[in-house]
Amino acid sequence: MEFLFRNAVAEDLASLLALENQCFEHDRLSPRSFQWMIKRAHASLIVAQYQGRVMGYALLLFHRGTSLARLYSIAIAPDARGHGLGKRLLAEAEQKARDHDCAYLRLEVRTDNAAAIHLYEGAGYRRFAQVDDYYEDHAQALRYEKRIIERQLDDSRLVPYYQQTTEFTCGPACLMMAMAALQPGRFLGRLEEVQLWREATTIFMTSGHGGCSPQGLALAAFRRGFRVRLQVSIQGPLFLNGVRRESKRDVMRLVHEAFCAELQRSDVEQLSSSPFDMPQLLAAGGQPLVLISNYRLTRTKAPHWVLVTGCDEDFVYLHDPDIDHSRHRQALDCQNVPVSHGQFQRMRVFGGSKLRAAVVLFHREASTRQRGE
Repeated sequence: MEFLFRNAVAEDLASLLALENQCFEHDRLSPRSFQWMIKRAHASLIVAQYQGRVMGYALLLFHRGTSLARLYSIAIAPDARGHGLGKRLLAEAEQKARDHDCAYLRLEVRTDNAAAIHLYEGAGYRRFAQVDDYYEDHAQALRYEKRIIERQLDDSRLVPYYQQTTEFTCGPACLMMAMAALQPGRFLGRLEEVQLWREATTIFMTSGHGGCSPQGLALAAFRRGFRVRLQVSIQGPLFLNGVRRESKRDVMRLVHEAFCAELQRSDVEQLSSSPFDMPQLLAAGGQPLVLISNYRLTRTKAPHWVLVTGCDEDFVYLHDPDIDHSRHRQALDCQNVPVSHGQFQRMRVFGGSKLRAAVVLFHREASTRQRGE
């Protein structure tokens, strides 16, 4: 069979739905989901056409601001099987990912889908996780990854993942992951997440509850027995411009002053203008929490904390504690997310003041006095 590969259009909806019903008993995409993927989503929906019929599709989701893509689904009509269409759709998806400057492609597959497992492993995908109760019928999923630009995969990014449970606890979630990386087996739970927020919050933000300041997070980690390095590029309380009422600004100043006074009495190492040498920090056993601008990930201008889990000559890898289900993201999509060094440097500059902030945790016995950074 000679297939024509092209981007899906709205007129393909009926054919895509029929194909979905033929191929899957559970976890089917709805008409609304297909319409979203075709018209608005940060995605690529590739169809394979033969003699005017849609015989298969591959759905690829992109993680904005990163070098990661996810193969969400491949479907092939029963009468098109046995002609190598799965392999060709996979190759088309990989090329689309490269066209979007993605270096990694991830996917999930049912443990009982031997044909799909054979396809992915034959194409060079590496299994890196198994997820229980993943599908609608409670079946397990195997998680695969492939670096679609050639280079050896790094197996060292073993940092526990914790999803923030509120809109305002990204900092505590990252701090919990960093502490668990340094203390394997440490329990990750919501009670500590909220307690850390209570200790580290700046009280007010543009709307709703306040987020956590670098000073507050550094102190929370120090109280729990970790060596801490705090690096903030500007002096004074942060994010005052996001709050209109002067009474709220006064409270933020008061909280900031209390944090600074406690920091002066602590052993937290405080730096301001030193360069941020990520490979050196990681090699020294550091677990860096970095403040970024969420704009490059979600197009919303808000400060956001992420945890750096590793880096190589091409990418910085991040645990992002925020999962946006409206974009078909799941927890596994937010772990060890590859971001180019250039993109990462742009992310970690926030606002007109060009704020750069990081909190780095070490084991208590580890030295943090590496002034060469």
